[in-house]
Amino acid sequence: MLSLEFLITSLIVVLIPGTGVVFTVATGLAHGRRASVFAALGCTAGIVPHLLATVLGLAALMHASALAFQALKVAGVAYLLYLAWATWRDTTPFAIDTTAARQSARRLMVKAFLLNILNPKLSIFFLAFLPQFVSPNAAAPMAQLLVLSGVFMAMTFAVFVLYGLLAHAFRKAVIESPRVQAWLRRGFAGVFAGLGAQLALAER
Repeated sequence: MLSLEFLITSLIVVLIPGTGVVFTVATGLAHGRRASVFAALGCTAGIVPHLLATVLGLAALMHASALAFQALKVAGVAYLLYLAWATWRDTTPFAIDTTAARQSARRLMVKAFLLNILNPKLSIFFLAFLPQFVSPNAAAPMAQLLVLSGVFMAMTFAVFVLYGLLAHAFRKAVIESPRVQAWLRRGFAGVFAGLGAQLALAER
């Protein structure tokens, strides 16, 4: 059921930096290791609805419905642009404060969850990706889809946590340089805005 081809392809897909990776890295730099884990958890949870939509066949319906796709896309673009604006406007210095990380855990998870759930391209991606690795002669194809989905989610969480921990490793150098902090914020804001523009121009 779990072929080497599926594991390698999934790893490559997860490793490619996207909105979730950018958000997790930014969180790791700004709030530390613990916060980056919550961000990774939120991003992983955000793909659950897309995986369920694929398993239940709802993604095919959204693929056929221009209105449903456009509505979700507009919401996703608006949220990415909001993140870009909020990141650009934020002037709070990066600091090592584990209490703040604990207090904002729920907020970080919600932001990360919304980041992925509002991306309609994920549903289309899973609709095209997962069925390729289901055996045509499978006695229980639904069970295979659920297992593949679970493995993909586990890999996503593990890789995102790794990205967050790597960001945390460079955090001390970032904290000691206000100039680096300013440029990082502008860079993250630009990336979020760019991803929003990319989503806005995306076709089904």
